[in-house]
Amino acid sequence: MGDSLLYFIEVTIGGLLAGVMYSLVALGFVLIFKASGIFNFAQGVMALFAALTLVGLMEKLGVPAWVAIVMTIGVMILLAWLIERLVLQHLVNQDPIILFMATIGLAYVLEGVGDLMWGSDVKALNVGLPDGAVDWMFDLGIYVTKLELVAAATAAALVAVLAVFFQRTRIGRALRAVADDHQAALSVGISLRTIWVIVWSVSGIVALVAGIMWGSSSGVQFSLSLIALKALPVLILGGFTSIPGAIIGGLIIGVGEKWAEIYLGDYIGHAIENWFAYVLALAFLLIRPQGLFGEKIIERV
Repeated sequence: MGDSLLYFIEVTIGGLLAGVMYSLVALGFVLIFKASGIFNFAQGVMALFAALTLVGLMEKLGVPAWVAIVMTIGVMILLAWLIERLVLQHLVNQDPIILFMATIGLAYVLEGVGDLMWGSDVKALNVGLPDGAVDWMFDLGIYVTKLELVAAATAAALVAVLAVFFQRTRIGRALRAVADDHQAALSVGISLRTIWVIVWSVSGIVALVAGIMWGSSSGVQFSLSLIALKALPVLILGGFTSIPGAIIGGLIIGVGEKWAEIYLGDYIGHAIENWFAYVLALAFLLIRPQGLFGEKIIERV
């Protein structure tokens, strides 16, 4: 196999696996938007907060990794309950922009609380995930890390579980009803408060998974919250209401930015990875604003 073909395969696989990491954050956005109609700007900070809590429990309290993960899940469920009690229940049937602004405030609150509790220095996270290159691929001349493969398998499993949850379970159908109309859902006996706690808890657990993967890869640092900005183009491509779309959008972004950097960098300048996703998202907004798998909204006037 020629060197140029091997290099192309390595770049493509690297892009696919980077896209999976973006998708893990985008999944949290999709969950909350699909179930409550709220665009949660704080999702990236939730991933940071979960990772900070996990590494803080392990380092400062000496808790074993698996116990710390269980405790962090409990913290994220408690956080979901507090968000519902202190924020969401006061904003029922408010305009989407008000709910969006509330999540921006929530992002800054979580970032500040995380800094006060665990500090702002970069922290190494080791929960026992495999490290290093995949041996058989390395022997072929292709460098892919084991952690990236674990992240890909985890994302695939999450998509399958969440798709079944939304489509096949009673709670999943209730979540979709709440997103369509708060008052109508209340009128048929659906507890809005319970539904919101459930969906924000699940989103918090997804944020924990994303925080573990990103933290294990690059350390737990406050720049982790900026991953949310890269998740936005992923959502625009895949659709704000599509769980599989979050994965497909992430893969397109991941591969596209790698190809653009490698094959176009010499012609239009490097650092294309920093802006490629947003240009592609802008093109999608002009051509297909609902995304590849999003639901087309028709408003009658």
